[in-house]
Amino acid sequence: MQRVIFLALPDVVILDLAGPIQVFFEAQRLGAEYCFVSCASARVVHSEQGPYIAGLAPLPSLRSVRIARPPDLVIVPGLRERSVRGVDPKVLAWLRAVEAAGAHVASVCTGAFVLGAAGLLTGRRCTTHWSLCDELQRRFPAARVLADRLFVTDGRVTSSGGLTSGIDMALSLVELHHGPRLAAATARELVVYIRRDAARPQRSVYLDHRSHLHPGVHRVQDWLVEHASERPSAGKLAGIALMSQRHLTRVFRQATGISLGEYATRLRLELARTLIRDPALTLEAVAARCGFASARQLRRRFRAAFGASPSVIRASCHENESTQDLQGGSSRQ
Repeated sequence: MQRVIFLALPDVVILDLAGPIQVFFEAQRLGAEYCFVSCASARVVHSEQGPYIAGLAPLPSLRSVRIARPPDLVIVPGLRERSVRGVDPKVLAWLRAVEAAGAHVASVCTGAFVLGAAGLLTGRRCTTHWSLCDELQRRFPAARVLADRLFVTDGRVTSSGGLTSGIDMALSLVELHHGPRLAAATARELVVYIRRDAARPQRSVYLDHRSHLHPGVHRVQDWLVEHASERPSAGKLAGIALMSQRHLTRVFRQATGISLGEYATRLRLELARTLIRDPALTLEAVAARCGFASARQLRRRFRAAFGASPSVIRASCHENESTQDLQGGSSRQ
C-alpha cells in the first residue's frame, strides 16, 4: 500500500489540490493500492479561492516515512504567489527530510517554488506555470527550469505546470506505479485525455484510442486488453458491446479511428514489447503468450510496428534500465 501525502499550505489553490486527489482516488477505486493523508502545519488552512480546508492531519513523522514500503509520495499543490515566500521553515525542513528519507516529492504550479525553497531543485530539471518559469529560474539559479512542459521528473522530484497539469502529472505517476492500463482507465473515469510530457513522445495503445465516450466500445476495448492473447469471434465481441457485429465494426472505427482487428493486433504487440523485457522468456514463449502463431510471425509484425526487431528492443530496454539505475544511484541523497 503506497501512501500519498497531500500538503495543504496557507492560500493553497483548490484545483491544484483537488485535481491530484481525485486522480489518485479514482485510481484507488479501480484497484490501485493507495492510502491518503491530507496534512498541514495547522488543522485548518485558508485557500486562495476563499473556502477553508479543515480536518487536516499534522505532518507525518519522519520515522513513518523512513519505514514506508513502497516509498511515500508527497504532493505539494500551488499557492498564492505572494504566500510562497512565507512558507513555514519547519515545513521546508520536513520536505527536505522526507525526500532524503526516500519519498518521491511532487509539486503543482507554484508548489515548485516551495520545493526550491526547500533546496530540492538544486541541479534538477523542473517546471512550473508557463508565466513563472523565468521567475523560478531567477529565484533558484541552480535549478534547470524547462518551459513548455506539462511535468518533469528528475530523480525523486517531479514538478508540473499550472492548474490542470497537476492532473496530467498525477496520471503519469499512476502510470509509473501501476502501468498504462490503469492510468488509462483512471483518465476515462475522469473524462480527460492523457497528455504526455513534451519530452516523452512515446505512445502506448493502452492510452491511445480511448478518448471517446462510447460505453460499448470501451467494454470491448477493456475485454481485449485483459485477453490480449486470445482471438475472439466477432460474435463474442458484439455480445460484449451489446450490439450487432456490423454495427460494432462501424462504431468501433468511428470511435477509435482504427479497425477492431488492428486494435487487437496492437494490443498483442504491446504485450509482446512488455514481455521481451524479461530475459528468461524466449521469443517463442513471448509469441505464444501474445497469441501469435510463431516467433517468425511475431518478429515480422514487431519490426513493422516498432521499426526494430524484438532482439534489438530487448537489448535497448536492458541498456536503458542500467543507465537509469546508475542515474538513480547518483541522484541527490
